[in-house]
Amino acid sequence: MTVGPNLSLVQSIMSESDFDTVSDGIATTIPPVGLGTWQTGGRECFNAVLKALEIGYRHIDTAMAYENEAVVGRAIEVSTVDRDDVFITTKIKGYPSLLNYDRMIDAVEGSLQRLGVDRIDLVLIHWWHPDGDMVGVFEALSDLVEMGKIDHIGVSNFSIERLERSIEAAHVPIATNQVEYHPYFHQDELLRFCRDNDVLLTAYSPLAGGLVVGDEVLSQIGNTYGKSAAQVAIRWLIQQDGVITIPKTVTPDRLGENLDVFDFELTDAEMDRIRELDGPLWYRLNSDRGLITRFRARIGPYVPKRIRTAIP
Repeated sequence: MTVGPNLSLVQSIMSESDFDTVSDGIATTIPPVGLGTWQTGGRECFNAVLKALEIGYRHIDTAMAYENEAVVGRAIEVSTVDRDDVFITTKIKGYPSLLNYDRMIDAVEGSLQRLGVDRIDLVLIHWWHPDGDMVGVFEALSDLVEMGKIDHIGVSNFSIERLERSIEAAHVPIATNQVEYHPYFHQDELLRFCRDNDVLLTAYSPLAGGLVVGDEVLSQIGNTYGKSAAQVAIRWLIQQDGVITIPKTVTPDRLGENLDVFDFELTDAEMDRIRELDGPLWYRLNSDRGLITRFRARIGPYVPKRIRTAIP
């Protein structure tokens, strides 16, 4: 099993050529594997970001809701990597009080201050509340792009319907929709919509909370290449057109392992075999074809409280 990155290969891909993608006709350089920082903070988060940058990561993902923007910003500041070589993504909370023009401007200004930067490469709306002002929010984000305070805008956890509305409301391209996506949780319909509209899909939780690590099929495929099940899962994602990913870890060996996925390529048969994985029962129920997903689609966004508490 490979536990460390091929540094010369990683640096060539992540620093020099990066990863060229297209969003609404605009060439956007976003490294295909970034570091997620959800549920990390303080010294642990600082060390993880610093180590990640040291070994070749050039895409760091944070969020207002994570309460670690200041730590992430400080790690980037003290790193030996030039700020202009680091792609920073942050997300603004989807609270209805923030989802209007004026408060969105204020919220992004707050993220700029906490990160300690004068511009943010990508700002996402973390989730959407039906009481929000879609037009006002994306007008504000579009204006911030024109001001030079944001390079790109996007969304997270948006359905096709909401993604379509955001595309219509924004004056600049929607670069990405960040959603859960991995071998156990398929987003086929959403991915097709994203591709049709030149929107990248950013996959969070690419390792299904660590569940893929023990998957027999992924392990068997990995043995062919001297790779782990986790590396196969990450490779499966970034080998798909228009998909990037942000695995989260604070363990140095895992940081290296998650990045060491650029020196092998899965066959079409292996890609299809992984796509057919169902995973644990919970993921089968919650997949885009699953019983719970279909139930939620039928009942609508306002699920009765007794049902909502029974089904997370």
